[in-house]
Amino acid sequence: MRRLLIANRGEIARRVIRTAHRMGIASVAVYSDPDAKALHVREAGTAFALGGASSAESYLRIQRLIDAARATGADALHPGYGFLSENADFAQAVTDAGLVWVGPPPEAIRALGSKSAAKALAQRHGVPVLPGYFGDDQRDETFIAEAARIGYPVMVKAVAGGGGRGMRLVTEAAQLPAALASARAEALAGFGSADLLIERAVLRPRHVEVQVFADAHGQCIHLGERDCSVQRRHQKIIEEAPSPAVGPALREQLGAAAVALAQAAGYVGAGTVEFLLEGDVGTAAGPPQGCAAPSGGSDPRSGGAWGPHFFLMEMNTRLQVEHPVTEMLTGLDLVEWQIRVARGEPLPLTQDQVQLKGHAIEVRLCAEDERFNPHAGTVRAFMEPPLADGLRFDHAIEPGTEVTPHYDAMLGKLIAHAATREQAVERLAHALDATVLLGLPSNRAFLAACLRHPVFGAGGALIPFLAEQGEGIRAALRPPHDAVLAAVLAAAYAGQPAPGALPCPFARPLRWALGDALFDLAVLEKGNGRLNVTVDGRPHTAVLDAMGVTIDGAHHTTTAVTLGEGRWHVQVGPHTLMLSDMSHAARASAGAGGAVSELRAPFNGKLVAVHARPGARVAKGDTLFAIESMKIEHQIAAPRDATVQAVSVSAGQQVAPGQLLVSFASPEVTA
Repeated sequence: MRRLLIANRGEIARRVIRTAHRMGIASVAVYSDPDAKALHVREAGTAFALGGASSAESYLRIQRLIDAARATGADALHPGYGFLSENADFAQAVTDAGLVWVGPPPEAIRALGSKSAAKALAQRHGVPVLPGYFGDDQRDETFIAEAARIGYPVMVKAVAGGGGRGMRLVTEAAQLPAALASARAEALAGFGSADLLIERAVLRPRHVEVQVFADAHGQCIHLGERDCSVQRRHQKIIEEAPSPAVGPALREQLGAAAVALAQAAGYVGAGTVEFLLEGDVGTAAGPPQGCAAPSGGSDPRSGGAWGPHFFLMEMNTRLQVEHPVTEMLTGLDLVEWQIRVARGEPLPLTQDQVQLKGHAIEVRLCAEDERFNPHAGTVRAFMEPPLADGLRFDHAIEPGTEVTPHYDAMLGKLIAHAATREQAVERLAHALDATVLLGLPSNRAFLAACLRHPVFGAGGALIPFLAEQGEGIRAALRPPHDAVLAAVLAAAYAGQPAPGALPCPFARPLRWALGDALFDLAVLEKGNGRLNVTVDGRPHTAVLDAMGVTIDGAHHTTTAVTLGEGRWHVQVGPHTLMLSDMSHAARASAGAGGAVSELRAPFNGKLVAVHARPGARVAKGDTLFAIESMKIEHQIAAPRDATVQAVSVSAGQQVAPGQLLVSFASPEVTA
């Protein structure tokens, strides 16, 4: 292997390039039009333009990627994760072109890449699965009948792909037809296949996955488990190893089940077997309430192979986003292992030589707000935390990076390792506090608040964690009074010299908005950077310097960037605030009782469905639009009971943040 083409982008492309270069292998990057100036393109030895902006026009074009390898002299191809990494036809095309495919054989991808096929294979080899329907008959009538047989609640899932796309929880029969239609549309857009399956839903499980590795010489081992239970929209945002709920005995059972499934499929390379873990894992308590005993499995009290507490979800036939967790725990380079296995080498270690040391935890830094809405935009300021003491940051961010709506919202991954779980969590939370990322919303502060939540700290976070605790976590993000004041002063004086030696005898009136809240300040400049500030009758003293703002003797480190049109993004210590300068804006009236008169797009995306119709009556919470953004379909609901006055957009249209979608008639005035 002399030259490796990475058929991917962003942080995973940089990750593979780093190991390839260390191993003396030249690298080839590919890029779409929006990625022409990206970090992975500049770091590779050679770069090839795919053209186009969307995934379908660039990173999903099989023949174009094969042509890129031939044009650049690459003799091997690494797919990364996402895009075509689990596409058996792509793997076959790569090998047919005479290139080394750094991944599992096409036959194994076909056997395991389909959730339905994987579950059928698991059942034949005694790996526990949930009751469900995995058949070829995709008619709604069949799913309705099978759901009635299985019993509600059920989970609808896309047969292909992953990342939570094409998944819908259905708690009653009336919801199933709409869930099937929505999941099909999302699966077809994301994976090119609309095929679905349904299975019994387990409402309060953990998501625990096992990293497996196999070579072409018949050896297959596991590298322990990762707990990925903290998720939004069925997508992971925090991953850790080992799982707080898994001890040595259960780890052995999970590992044995994962290895059995991989060997049954003739697997080679890196893969991850994902399980739902339910019940009192410390005892032989039997199947979870409402779930049948696992197919092919047995109660450990009867001496069977597997315990009844875990059930196969799927196998990801690729390297996982969260592979750094396992790397930090084991001290191994999994990309290097992939390359060595692809070159025909045996696994470097046997199962009894694998050592798991300490605790590792990762968070996914995403361009989304605390409500999980994705946001495109430009990174205006970025600074890593000090990367020492067991910290690692895999990312593709720099000032000026354009985050587009064409790809996933993830910007990077911050990983911490320490001797204990408590130390690793604390280290990661402090690293998030010290990370500066401004220019567009991110989940940086939300992730830190999750890590500091007492339920998570106690190791008790299950898959419903964010659904149950999300509002409390968001409340913890509200900045204190001093942080707001420091942010306003940092923005108000950004780009200006600090108040000079000559004091101004007149107070400067300022009005700034933080969301719906308005802050009126009177600032008297005393000179030499000193200010007397009055907010709602409360006096403060403030001093501006190059590092931030000192308020009443307490210093606040600040970074402020302009977003244009009087809007500022400011980071004050761990707090991030979006502010608007309203000092010269006219005072707005409440209008017709303060009722919402229009609905605007909350983020960039493509309108895949328009349900609003002029003249129609809608109720608060009714779905009016479906917007596909960053590979996820989002439902946009009516903000109140209203009559639709006009619809300003149509299906298939690309919309920008703040673009008018629909206007509502004024509320009727009653006597």
